[in-house]
Amino acid sequence: MKQFTMCALLGCYALVALTPATYADSKSPKWAATSVEEAGPDFQIQGEYSGILGEGSSDPLKYGAQVIALGDGKFRAVGYPGGLPGDGWNQEKKTTTEGKKSGNVISFESEEGRGDLEDGKITIYDAEGNEVGVLKKVNRKSPTLGKKAPEGATVLFDSSKPLETLKNFNNGRITEDGLLKEGVTSKKTFKDGHLHLEFQLPFMPQARGQGRSNSGCYVLGRYEVQILDSFGLEGKDNECGGIYKLGAPDVNMCFPPLAWQTYDIDFTSAKYDKEGNKTAKARITVKHNGVTVHNDREIDEPTPGGTNKDEAIAGPLFLQNHSNPVRFRNIWVLE
Repeated sequence: MKQFTMCALLGCYALVALTPATYADSKSPKWAATSVEEAGPDFQIQGEYSGILGEGSSDPLKYGAQVIALGDGKFRAVGYPGGLPGDGWNQEKKTTTEGKKSGNVISFESEEGRGDLEDGKITIYDAEGNEVGVLKKVNRKSPTLGKKAPEGATVLFDSSKPLETLKNFNNGRITEDGLLKEGVTSKKTFKDGHLHLEFQLPFMPQARGQGRSNSGCYVLGRYEVQILDSFGLEGKDNECGGIYKLGAPDVNMCFPPLAWQTYDIDFTSAKYDKEGNKTAKARITVKHNGVTVHNDREIDEPTPGGTNKDEAIAGPLFLQNHSNPVRFRNIWVLE
């Protein structure tokens, strides 16, 4: 059976009523929605889709697609033979197509076929126009989402006790609904341990590249695990899950914006002898939404933009302010 390309998306969807105060600046690359209510109709289309092509045939194929909102009613789709990243895709072949809207249907076409998204599902057709399957929208969740701090862990932020735990950060600020804002540094410092962090990317459909939901999780204040809306992108070192300037993630596990995501990070500081000579490099293992994207990776040196470059001393957790409203909750460290 051919490896069919996902092609078209959504057709009929309910338009969200948007007041001028909510959506007036939505054409600006700096516009950001931090809730579904603010996000608008394009957000309802964006997301992940999964299904079986050729079901019942001798050669069925699991297939995944990520639909990315680009603003102004425009969309891009990335098709993954074998399933979504982290759910079957072998990281080899994928197909990227631009959407063309006709009425309530957005179609994505390639030499291998097309897909029509309407009513929250994508109908896939082969190159001859034969229907071969349907992809349904899925909302994946990290298996560690909401994971409780174990006994002995240091709880840095708990959104159920925002005012009580906000004091654990310098420059700490919270939203009206008790979420931690970007641009904070923990007062406590660490050397070796396990970090659990939950974050939410704002919806910024007009923005591109490093301007799209940018922040950073600086382990020990000096090694940045990038935070960025890289949903559907290549998965580079400066994208979500990458160690900035030092290493790309093994797979791009970024969920769509406004979905809660997790980092679970094991970190070991660089080691020095009594004379101050480095005897071992820092090491890091990163799980993004439950999938290992860096496995015991050596880190040669601190990454740019951190608060603590001295690898010989303990360091804090620093959550970078890059002028985008990234939100955090459920943060703890087990030393």
